[in-house]
Amino acid sequence: MRTVAITGAGGFLAWHLRCRLHALGWRAPLLLNREIWSDVERRRDLLRQADVVVHLAGVNRANPDEVEQGNIKLAKELAEALDTAGVKPQVVYASTTHIERGTAYGLGKRRAGEILGEWAGRNHATFANLVIPHVFGEQCRPFYNSAAATFCYQIANGQEPIVENNGQLELLHAQDVCTAIMRAIEGCVNDSIRLTGHPITVVEMLDQVRSLDRSYRNNIIPDLRDRFTLQLFNTYRGYLFPKHYPVRLKLHTDNRGGLFEAVKGDNGGQAFLSTTKPGITRGNHYHINKVERFLVVEGEAVIKVRKLFNDEIHEFMVSGAAPVYIDMPTLHTHNITNTGSGTLLTMFWSHEIFDPTNPDTVREPVQHQG
Repeated sequence: MRTVAITGAGGFLAWHLRCRLHALGWRAPLLLNREIWSDVERRRDLLRQADVVVHLAGVNRANPDEVEQGNIKLAKELAEALDTAGVKPQVVYASTTHIERGTAYGLGKRRAGEILGEWAGRNHATFANLVIPHVFGEQCRPFYNSAAATFCYQIANGQEPIVENNGQLELLHAQDVCTAIMRAIEGCVNDSIRLTGHPITVVEMLDQVRSLDRSYRNNIIPDLRDRFTLQLFNTYRGYLFPKHYPVRLKLHTDNRGGLFEAVKGDNGGQAFLSTTKPGITRGNHYHINKVERFLVVEGEAVIKVRKLFNDEIHEFMVSGAAPVYIDMPTLHTHNITNTGSGTLLTMFWSHEIFDPTNPDTVREPVQHQG
């Protein structure tokens, strides 16, 4: 199995790529963050170990000249470091559709791609140039480069977004970018590929996020059969966690007993019940796309959730006596432990019927071992 090095390792897209590599069972990538990149020897030593370099580092926040020259400088430094290390790895470069315009960012990224392409040509190395449109997804930094992330964050936090320009967007989820990166790596792609996103205007996107929010706050899961809608919904949900949960359900009681509405949705899904003995834990896995709900019907439990590559664990004490649900955020590992003295009865629900050929369930302990 090849070793992957990632530049710009502290960024949003790099986090998603780490999640994808982890899900596929690849060894942990070599992470070239800003600190390591600024150390010429450490940078060279890490690159010497790499079979593949995914160049995600870039400059997009500065004055125009600094943006243009900063991206060129990064490409030159990478090419020089590879030459100094005496290695010729496969290089996958994250370019941008801004190269189709005359912006400083586009000019800098275009020239950076040319520099890396020239390096690959001199060294008979494989070079994939991925031209990427607007990227969005879970854990994307709001008020930075993504209108989708900003609007999802604002709506999730009860703020009112302002549309300054109803421009045309072409949105591509970060995991779809990772799919393209992995195809380039595994297929040894030696070409320039223009990735295609979902066309939508700023106002249309905002209206869709508002619609998702209205449904969800009324305890209705929206229709998630459309892939883009699912990705936008998961991005929005990511900004709700953890403070939105647990969500208390209204318990209707009379002399016959009690009743509550566990899941309401605009389209299907799958529900199942499980029993768990005292002290036993279920779960310890995460999902890339799946919307999954935990709801204790009887007994007491603790639900634990941890974002991938993060040590903070969120704990939720739940009981069948006071029904609440927690919808698991994507790319967060989670489990549930019976903390009571009797049998725990839990309802689990997901937005799709389980497919054993594509389970979207990746094993990962919530609690780090050792």
